[in-house]
Amino acid sequence: MRKEFKILSINVSDKKGEQKKPVAKAVLKENYGIVGDAHAGSEKKQVSLLAVELIEKVRKRGLKREFGDFAENITTEGLDVANLPLGTRLHLGDAILEITQLGKEIDHQSKIYKLVGDEGLPKNGAFAKVVKGGEISNESYCYYDI
Repeated sequence: MRKEFKILSINVSDKKGEQKKPVAKAVLKENYGIVGDAHAGSEKKQVSLLAVELIEKVRKRGLKREFGDFAENITTEGLDVANLPLGTRLHLGDAILEITQLGKEIDHQSKIYKLVGDEGLPKNGAFAKVVKGGEISNESYCYYDI
């Protein structure tokens, strides 16, 4: 069965441990990540994903947070990022990502941790590798098969 979801924001940064800034589109490079992002090139964590539903939860607590503030590369809607099985393949336009890791260790010294705590990628995010490259934007048709 095909499950569709949306890309709400694509976010990149020049340095690791920094908030990311939204961009209109990005190029995903096979076995590398997002061209121009500081986290590209790692083995398992080439691209990070976080659901807007988590960001909304944080906003309801009175914290003004925007897309990229959690250091996520891709902010999604309609995708239960934190509970995707490892190996799930996400189709974003012509590109394909494969989920390689759920959550991550907390770096208590990072700027992101100091800004948002452990609610972002450590507890609720996922990481993926790029299996097939391609250009993505908020307009890309996105789905995965369950």
